[in-house]
Amino acid sequence: MKPRGGGQEESWQAGDGSGAGGFMSPYHRLGQRMQDVTGDHGVLKEIIRAGSGETVPPDASILVKFSGYLEHMDRPFDTNCYRRNHRLMKLGEDITLGGMEIGLLTMKKGELARFLFKPRYAFGAAGCPPLIPPNATVLFEIELLDFLDSAESDEFFNLTPEQQAQFPLQKVLKVAETEREFGNYLFRQKHFMDARERYKRAASLLHRVNADEAEQVKVDAAKILVFLNLSFTYLKLEQPARALAYGEKALKLDEKNAKALFRCAQACFSLAEYERARDFLVKAQKQQPFNHCINNELKKLASCYRNYMLKEKEMCCKMFGPLNSPSAGEDLKNPSMQKEETFL
Repeated sequence: MKPRGGGQEESWQAGDGSGAGGFMSPYHRLGQRMQDVTGDHGVLKEIIRAGSGETVPPDASILVKFSGYLEHMDRPFDTNCYRRNHRLMKLGEDITLGGMEIGLLTMKKGELARFLFKPRYAFGAAGCPPLIPPNATVLFEIELLDFLDSAESDEFFNLTPEQQAQFPLQKVLKVAETEREFGNYLFRQKHFMDARERYKRAASLLHRVNADEAEQVKVDAAKILVFLNLSFTYLKLEQPARALAYGEKALKLDEKNAKALFRCAQACFSLAEYERARDFLVKAQKQQPFNHCINNELKKLASCYRNYMLKEKEMCCKMFGPLNSPSAGEDLKNPSMQKEETFL
């Protein structure tokens, strides 16, 4: 089986459209209909499915699926498509192939594209033995799942506290939102401790903001989102008291926030404060009468509370049962026994 790219680099650079004896390789034919990204035919691109929004900025952290192929081989030599959780990678640090980084900078969120990387943009003249032969042109199919623009966030945290205090409000809000988005990504990966730290970092930024009355509305809206994230994270970390505290912080800013009421109810449920949990859920239901999660939680709470009350009743019966027995009644009629019981 002939490795992809073997013996084709010279003919591609010469632009004659063929290899030895006029043979045109599959990658050469594919490359003829692809877009030249670098201007030297070193990185070629074909969009399979268009994305939306802005292209990836240079300092972004990206979430991608990818598969890399050698020519004339059906199975990828490298892929992350079978992983359950995909790692967030930072451009300029975590991407090892120059061609891939260049290609990613042309992509938009949701885009699926096919790239050809010449050796100088891939594994070079030496290749990567034994898997990648020398001077190999490789094909990568890349799907951009998401990206986070961390440029302003990185810039902000490199400043001194005095310089940070001079940062414009809109930029501080964007930095806080970036930290929250990082937290959301970590939360989805079930890295709850790391997510909590990102959320707390965002909360700390917003706490230090000095805003006028008009701008405070934006700050409070950002705070509510972070407090709700922290409340949910603490529920996942099985720390309901902390979850309740952050839910109540959100309610101080918006007493009718259905999600905050719901989080507080969940926390009280975990703390076995059933009546308080019900109060929160009833308030949440008033805001969103047809919310499936709220209504289900009320049913769950009613069932759990019934079981709790039955157990309490059984416990009381066991504790006070002897007082209701005939022998107990006789004992109470006996003065000597009554004195002994009073003494005890």
